[in-house]
Amino acid sequence: MIISNSLELHTPQFRVLSDDQCAEIFNAALECLERVGIQLHNHAACDLLASKGATVNDKIVRIPSDLVKQAIASTPHEFTVWGRDDKNKMQVANNRVHFGPGPTCTYFMDPATGERRKAQRGDAGMTARVCDALPNIDYIMGLSLFDNVTPVLSPVYEFAEELANSSKPIIAWANTPATFTDIYQMAAAAAGNVTTLREKPIFALFTTYESPFKIANSALATLMQAAEGGIPSICLGGPTVGLESPFTGAAALVIHLASALAALTVVQTHVPGAAMAIGGLPSMMDLRTARPAYGSPEASLHSAAAVDIARYLGIPFMGTAGASEAKRVDAQAGTEAALQVMLSALSGASLVHDVGFLDCADIGSLSYLVLVDEIIGMAARVMRGIQVNPETIMLDLIEKVGPGGLFLSQSKSAALCRKEAWVPTILDRDPYNVWSRKGGLATEEVVNAKVQRILETHQPKPLQPEALALIENILLAAEEREKK
Repeated sequence: MIISNSLELHTPQFRVLSDDQCAEIFNAALECLERVGIQLHNHAACDLLASKGATVNDKIVRIPSDLVKQAIASTPHEFTVWGRDDKNKMQVANNRVHFGPGPTCTYFMDPATGERRKAQRGDAGMTARVCDALPNIDYIMGLSLFDNVTPVLSPVYEFAEELANSSKPIIAWANTPATFTDIYQMAAAAAGNVTTLREKPIFALFTTYESPFKIANSALATLMQAAEGGIPSICLGGPTVGLESPFTGAAALVIHLASALAALTVVQTHVPGAAMAIGGLPSMMDLRTARPAYGSPEASLHSAAAVDIARYLGIPFMGTAGASEAKRVDAQAGTEAALQVMLSALSGASLVHDVGFLDCADIGSLSYLVLVDEIIGMAARVMRGIQVNPETIMLDLIEKVGPGGLFLSQSKSAALCRKEAWVPTILDRDPYNVWSRKGGLATEEVVNAKVQRILETHQPKPLQPEALALIENILLAAEEREKK
């Protein structure tokens, strides 16, 4: 976890938008919801908002500004996701930055062969095990979407693998109310019971909206279920700038915010005070392919601006970093991740997902996940800033050593070396001859080897046998349900 924009701790300060600009975009988003409206493909959500003064016409819901403002006022400024081990609890709040992977990649970079293949059962478990071992990854997402199970149950099998392979918090997705119920029951089994799960939720729900101005039935249904069950939720979306919004960043931010606030209004009207974050990646459309450009500088800039707006409103925010259009872990992947991670850390996004994405979110890569963990460590050191006080200035020691002296032998200085100096685990600093004697490995080879070591040696905190049995029974019951 990285603390950012703290005056008390003297961390580096960073903003893209002023408060006046945030207010202008917020007011434009409110006007969009009143004049343009949003498609809500869920009858219960439409009826709920209609009962509070919204107008509904063929699934287009126009939401009064006062209702949106009331929803914002009832949204907690922060919430906690605990994980199976309390030491891994995650306080989700603006300016406390947590990094993790993303969901639903169709393809997966096989860690044994290095080949791109269809994602399959077991990939989410490997991802969770690697995340569990990495010091700068705070939560788990599956980095895969496998279809060699009953397709509708893919998120359920994924969650079971994540529970078994990590004690860190999990951010899960569900494609139907039934699969959300399966996941909720599994989490209760791992937590001990439903009461404990509600008190200390070990997962949060991840959903998306579609741009422009559309939220699917399943997203709304599961958001309302999560609120009822005491589970924090996140609703995140685009738009792809130029395709699903005009080409300006300001217009994209308005469309993003209006859609996210519509989801927030449904949740807070249904269960006031429910823990929730909004999220967005208004990524620029590539002018040659029309694909969203995750690695573009505009994507990171727009995401940082969206954090400013969320902070202005007092709502936790999920952004994106560690996602590249590169097809392998190469110079492009490293370049794009470094910019994204640094801007995300500076911006103070509560949650930052998609670490490990290649090829525009189509390939999940454990090697890239490991490389970006290293980049996050570098960013974390920058974000600690420089403490300036008599103890750190060390004028007496400087005077003692004097002109021409060396400080390495001075215990008062040497005792601080581990605190002050960041030490890489992957990036190479050896002289050429030493590097050559060690095998002359490229960075990609080093990260691949680290992935293999983690998979072979890291042992996450195991689930209790009775929890494993309950989870297996839930999977069997879900399979029987889907056969009917």
